[in-house]
Amino acid sequence: MPKFTSGSAIYRPDLGAAVMEYYEQRLQGFIGTEVMPIFRTGVQSGSYPVVPKEALLKLSDVNRAPRSSYSRDDYEMERGTFTTTEKGREELLDDSERALLDQESPGLAETVATYRAYMTIMRSQEKRIADIFDNVSNFATDAAPGGVWSAKTTATPVDDVLFAAGAFRSACGMMPDALIMDYATAQEVKQCESVVDRIKYTYSGIDISNIGAPQLAQLFGVPRVLIAGAVYDSTHKGIATTIASVWNASKVWLVKIASGMDLLEPCVGRTFLWTADSPQNPIVEQYRAETNRSDVFRVRHHVSEELIASRNTNGTVVSNVSSACCYTLTV
Repeated sequence: MPKFTSGSAIYRPDLGAAVMEYYEQRLQGFIGTEVMPIFRTGVQSGSYPVVPKEALLKLSDVNRAPRSSYSRDDYEMERGTFTTTEKGREELLDDSERALLDQESPGLAETVATYRAYMTIMRSQEKRIADIFDNVSNFATDAAPGGVWSAKTTATPVDDVLFAAGAFRSACGMMPDALIMDYATAQEVKQCESVVDRIKYTYSGIDISNIGAPQLAQLFGVPRVLIAGAVYDSTHKGIATTIASVWNASKVWLVKIASGMDLLEPCVGRTFLWTADSPQNPIVEQYRAETNRSDVFRVRHHVSEELIASRNTNGTVVSNVSSACCYTLTV
């Protein structure tokens, strides 16, 4: 076991990679950074360009007379801003705890301690992103379905999503590339009679209760379905645990997600990560706290989860690209 000077933090990318692999294998329900992908930036705060949708969709006169110049647009690039802030969590690993766990499996103690801190950070990030989507004022499009999806005999989820996709296209001229729903909502969908009838003819002999996101994506006519499975204890410390879904199970979202590092790409949002302070999302550090006879495992990141915002003709800041790239359906 390496010796650490008290108070001096050492970057542990090896431990971070091990915990990340364990995290990804065990938990597939954290979707926040899939919806708002990581954008690595070398500055702690800054601005990014936003192309107004008018510049992409308006018809223009493209005719050119001999010896004349070509037509040019006069749209100004709009700007969005971000400021990352640091979030972190520490876990102490007492020497006696290390000795007990490591006799079972060398290295297990520090993996467990790091995992506890890691999960706290990732669950908090998931909740921040989910809260952005749960705030209907962030999006201009919010609609009710033909019938609540919990009504198994009358609900029509496929028709509702097809209608929402059409509204999405009318709002921004694009089609959504993902449908987000909570785990509980996905289970309700699988029990709707209208869905069961479609599935049993599409996937002959399949156990409907076991269909996954790829089959649901094909059913709804979207490239992918993201099923949010994260939960949290919604009560304060010292009060009996109440397990709740991180993502609102009464809503689903049709979204356009960023596919790369081009900040001009229309999308619902991004997670800006200040790499000068945290090269990964998140990073793991370790230092010695001799007064506690413990090693301290710190997990932290410097991030900002941002809707991609634009400005309307009145100069008011609105989530223009966000509203165009997200359609909320209350189910």
